[in-house]
Parts: sequence; structure tokens; C-alpha cells
Amino acid sequence: MIKYRRIVNAQTGRTLVAQARWCDTFVAKLRGFTFRRRLPADLGLVLVEKADSRLHSSIHMLFVFMPLGVVWVNDAGIVVDAVLAKPWRLSYAPRAAARYVIEASPQILERVRPGDPLLFVDVV
Repeated sequence: MIKYRRIVNAQTGRTLVAQARWCDTFVAKLRGFTFRRRLPADLGLVLVEKADSRLHSSIHMLFVFMPLGVVWVNDAGIVVDAVLAKPWRLSYAPRAAARYVIEASPQILERVRPGDPLLFVDVV
């Protein structure tokens, strides 16, 4: 069953992504946004790891045809890094260990900064 979360800045209450697909299985994480050519501004993904890690929260952009705003969040819900990921790049890794990787439209980078606390709210 596909699960979605709304991503909210806990400090401001502002919604960063209205519907983010919760990817906590290997297959869901592997698929990501590969082969997609467009992404609506209100959609995204959250790639979920078992624990904070720089290695396991690294991503690739192979076969991704659009730039993405990528935000890394640690287990405490704090943003540890954010970057504009460009198509066909081999690897992006966070500056600090993270458990969650948010992939969304590049506009997310205008609304979030390292140090921001985030909440993942169930979408019913």
C-alpha cells in the first residue's frame, strides 16, 4: 500500500510538500524519480533509511531527466543539508548523516534551510 506524508516546517507551520510518497522499501527507493520528465510542485518523495547515515542516504541522478530539490533530514527531524540535484549526476551525499531524503521540485530549496525542524504528517 502506497503511503503519503505532508511535509511541514515545524517552526513556521508552512507546508513544503503537500503529498510526498513515503518510500521505505528497497523497490520504492530504487524507482524514485527515474525516467520521469515532469514533477508537479506539490508532489515529492521521502526516501526512508533505517538510521542516520551519510552513505545510505546518498542518491544518484542517473536516468532522472529533471533537476530536483533534495533535502536531507536526520532522525530528530532537523534538516542537515539541501542541494539542487542536476540530471545525470552520479552521486549526491549529505554533509551530515541523515535518515530521510526528500526529493521534490527545486522550489522546495527556497522554503527550507539546514537547521529547520520538519514534520512528516500522514495524508489520509
